[in-house]
Amino acid sequence: MKQMIRSFKQLQPFLKPNRRHLYLALLNAGLSMFFNALWPVIMGLIVTEITNAARQHRAIDFTYVLKIIALILLFALLYQITMFLSQYLMTLAVQRSMRGLRAQLDEKMNALPVSYFDRHQLGNLLSRFTNDVDAITNALQQGLIQVVNSVVGITVAVIMMFTINWVMALISLWMIPATFLVSRIIVKKSQPYFTNQQNYLGRLNAAVQENFNGFTEIKVFSQEKAALARFSDVNHNLAEHGFKAAFISGIMMPLVSLVAYLTYATMATLGGYFVLRGVIPVGNLQAFIQYIWQVNQPLASLTQLSSILQAGQAATGRVFEVLNEPIKPEKANLQILPKPVKGAVTFDHVSFSYVKNEPLIKDLSFTAKPGDTVAIVGPTGAGKTTMINLLLRFYEIDAGRILLDGVDTQQLSVQDLRSNFGMVLQDTWLYQDTIANNIRFGKLDASDYEVVDAAKMANIDYYIHTLPDSYQTTISSEADNISQGQKQLMTIARAIIADPAILILDEATSSVDTRLEQMLQKAMDQVMAGRTSFVIAHRLSTIRNADLILVMQNGQIIEQGNHESLLAKNGFYAQLYNSQFEDADALNE
Repeated sequence: MKQMIRSFKQLQPFLKPNRRHLYLALLNAGLSMFFNALWPVIMGLIVTEITNAARQHRAIDFTYVLKIIALILLFALLYQITMFLSQYLMTLAVQRSMRGLRAQLDEKMNALPVSYFDRHQLGNLLSRFTNDVDAITNALQQGLIQVVNSVVGITVAVIMMFTINWVMALISLWMIPATFLVSRIIVKKSQPYFTNQQNYLGRLNAAVQENFNGFTEIKVFSQEKAALARFSDVNHNLAEHGFKAAFISGIMMPLVSLVAYLTYATMATLGGYFVLRGVIPVGNLQAFIQYIWQVNQPLASLTQLSSILQAGQAATGRVFEVLNEPIKPEKANLQILPKPVKGAVTFDHVSFSYVKNEPLIKDLSFTAKPGDTVAIVGPTGAGKTTMINLLLRFYEIDAGRILLDGVDTQQLSVQDLRSNFGMVLQDTWLYQDTIANNIRFGKLDASDYEVVDAAKMANIDYYIHTLPDSYQTTISSEADNISQGQKQLMTIARAIIADPAILILDEATSSVDTRLEQMLQKAMDQVMAGRTSFVIAHRLSTIRNADLILVMQNGQIIEQGNHESLLAKNGFYAQLYNSQFEDADALNE
């Protein structure tokens, strides 16, 4: 219980802006339980009047009885009104608070470095946005009101029990610590299973996302059984921990009811004896028995909510794992790049490793002059993409310096640094919106003319005009209504419209055919003119005109120069280049 309270205290900053509605909701919840707790003693007055009339052989005072009934109806009406207000205000407060939680979670996701997403499954992170936030919402919306109802209901009921007979009240109070003792034992046993349940739910979402993303590959390689086996394994673990969590927490309800029944039987026996002795009237006994149930009812409600509260606690921990993820703060007294940016890039003895003590890039140095086209080639795993990641500060270097126009990029804000780059990745990304807005993503305030002009330079304008709605055609959520090559051209148009000082192309032409590649190459030559460009390419025929070619192997630059000079050396680059043409000749034969 302490861990649960501590966990939900973390949500206080999100609840604070809506505390007015929250307090009003809790106030109305308390009032509703106060009105609900009064009716047993009022009903006892009617029973007492009837028994006294029978004992005294007189007529029942129906005027008195009708007044009591009218009072009961009034309290019932007030109970319903306050209960409605508490539910409405609590829903309003919780939903607004969760809106703030989602907004901060999204803000934190955008602030996290790329390395964080490399370490975590995207489906698992998505589950924290959806399932975990929903679990917190349910716990707050149902739990807060129920806790207040329980506290007020139990307090009023216990007070009324003492006003009837303090001896019976003292004996009856054993059910409260007994119930909390049972709850504590059960929660301690079940909470680890609720935590694992939320974790496995995140893994299940991750597995489903991976299967959906790789659906075609699974079909092509006939790996349906293997994919199903991986899913079944996670699904089995989720079902197992979900069953144990629900079963163990479900034991709480019958145990609490057993405590209540024992108390009920004891008080019925003792109360009957007191009635026969004339210690209390029969109406008070009836009211006392009702108050036993009014103590048990909120206790039972809390036990029923136990699974929701524990799921909410586990979800809160998962959400705050993201929110509490440390982010390296920007340095003080940061420099500002002088405008306009020329695009001179220098790697000065740069070293980097993804895993500590396993260096990938060691003592890397080179200089790209403003306006140069720098091609980076080498076998898979040589460190080509890593070099670009370091240039954009997706990862921080271990040693050395990276300079942009002579300024250390470590002394620049990340936003200032990246605003000077345009990037086209091998893996295309388009979102569900119009084609025009997808291209405009590179420059949100771009005019329609600029969008069309960028599309023309990327050789995608003609295709767009063949679509029924032209530039207003909506791309589907998975961008599966256009081909891979067309998606690649649109991302290139997006980079063109941004008009960056430095352009990065990571296999940007890998998804287009040879004819389109030649057309695109001419357009890209115009785009790259006057700006520094980094091109990662496996097709060496596309980078023959590069001003500088860096040949990488095992994180080191083993050769550098232009195309002709590298061929003349007859080294590693010449072997790569010639092997591609040999492969092409072999295919033609």
